[in-house]
Amino acid sequence: MYAVIETGGKQYRVAVGETLKVEKLPVEAGEQVALERVLMVAADDDVQIGRPIVAGAKVLATALAHEKGPKIIVFKYKPKTRYRRKLGHRQMHTLLRIDQIVT
Repeated sequence: MYAVIETGGKQYRVAVGETLKVEKLPVEAGEQVALERVLMVAADDDVQIGRPIVAGAKVLATALAHEKGPKIIVFKYKPKTRYRRKLGHRQMHTLLRIDQIVT
């Protein structure tokens, strides 16, 4: 059984027992989280596709940790005007373990 969920503006295909890195969620490490935006649920040959979400479906997950992603370098440059700006950014992520898919 697997599901397609949406969180942080991105879509993920998840199954029970997987770990997943998503955009930072406002939960503490070790807390249970319910992801309500389930776009599709598939079990064997029974497939439910939501329009846009599957009614009554949710994915239960446990937040394992919060961590920073890789550093992204942003460099702005305009020729002939001595304009240069170098910035670095590290996005915060939440590591989730998928516990249960409820339909």
